[in-house]
Amino acid sequence: MSKPEITFFWFRRDLRLEDNIGLFHALQSQFPVIPLFIFDEAILDSLPKNDARVGFIHDSLSKINVKLQAFGSFLLVKKGKTHEVWQQLIQEFDIKEVFFNKDYEAYAIKRDWAICELLTSNKINSFSFKDQVIFEEKEITKSDGLSYTIYTPYKNKWLEKYNSMAPVQEYDASDKFSNFYRDAMNPFFTFPTLEQIGFEQSTIKVIPHNLKNVTNYHETRDFPALDATSHLSPHLRFGTVSIRKLVNWAAKKNDVFLSELIWREFFMQILFSFPKVVSHNFKSSYDGIQWRNDEEDFKHWCSGTTGYPMVDAGMRELNETGYMHNRVRMVVASFLCKHLLINWQWGEAYFAQKLLDFELSSNVGNWQWAAGTGCDAAPYFRVFNPEIQLKKFDEKEIYIRKWIPEFDLGYCKPMVEHAFARDRAIATYKAGILK
Repeated sequence: MSKPEITFFWFRRDLRLEDNIGLFHALQSQFPVIPLFIFDEAILDSLPKNDARVGFIHDSLSKINVKLQAFGSFLLVKKGKTHEVWQQLIQEFDIKEVFFNKDYEAYAIKRDWAICELLTSNKINSFSFKDQVIFEEKEITKSDGLSYTIYTPYKNKWLEKYNSMAPVQEYDASDKFSNFYRDAMNPFFTFPTLEQIGFEQSTIKVIPHNLKNVTNYHETRDFPALDATSHLSPHLRFGTVSIRKLVNWAAKKNDVFLSELIWREFFMQILFSFPKVVSHNFKSSYDGIQWRNDEEDFKHWCSGTTGYPMVDAGMRELNETGYMHNRVRMVVASFLCKHLLINWQWGEAYFAQKLLDFELSSNVGNWQWAAGTGCDAAPYFRVFNPEIQLKKFDEKEIYIRKWIPEFDLGYCKPMVEHAFARDRAIATYKAGILK
């Protein structure tokens, strides 16, 4: 029995049917389209079995599968080493084309190159598209073609280019959904449970995003007790929302919120242009800093028992929910690097384990910003005072009391005195910065 000729669309960080550019182009194919997601063991094997992000991915895929069933189609879900999965698929199907959206992290670039080589060797055409950003790689550069390393001129160039084409084109393929492959009898399309993938439900959940909070974002974003953020970041990370729709909307509603979306793309192009930042300081002159890296101090920071309420509330929020307010993230990161003189890489790795919205480029970029070692970073002598931050942004102590129930009874004393820690940090940085 001959195998039907097929086009594959490979979902990765774009878990939606709406305004998905790679899917849009796949559905123009002359061949029926099988949508695919691969749970990559190279990534999964390093995660705890109750990782909330895997649960969110599975839930998002399940919703896509339900939508596809309305068209008599199904989502094909596989688990394994990506290269081996594709080798199996090539044997099982007569694949003519594969469409996918680009990913810009080093592992993904290497993976995609290997898969495209495999497809080419089997005479299968592959097509990749820009989907998770408005401008990628080298689209926003200085006049000499080099990458920006300072945010403000990057932002200005970004806005100039966006405004020349606004609104960015969106891609509605709903009239082509009938082109999805349909075969209700095919056993390949049994949607797996989370347990069959080897994971279990977490008590931590991704919160639905809320754009109503964005209208007054510039006035409310620094106050964690208000819970006035959009909760969009995990949805952007996994592509359950379209960056094109979001930017077109934000450009009309709130410039400050739009600037935050531009920061995301700035850090992505930094990671692409300077891949060393994942494990090294962007500013090599900071390589001589002698970090204390005290493991007991790090444990207190991780558990939220430093004696500084804003720091401890933020860490407890992170540990319990997978979220941390952006203002609090700056305070928490500064405290680890400056007050405790612990290498930013320790904090970056901990956030990578815990944050629902973990995105390598933004995580590394923001941690190096806080440490002073990154591009366009806070100067090394800028040391956040956690007590002043508390008074400015949680004056009524609503946020800290929510996360520190023992605040009025038995709360721990500060593990280090601020003035002492500040002087020590500045002296250590001064001595460590290479001339």
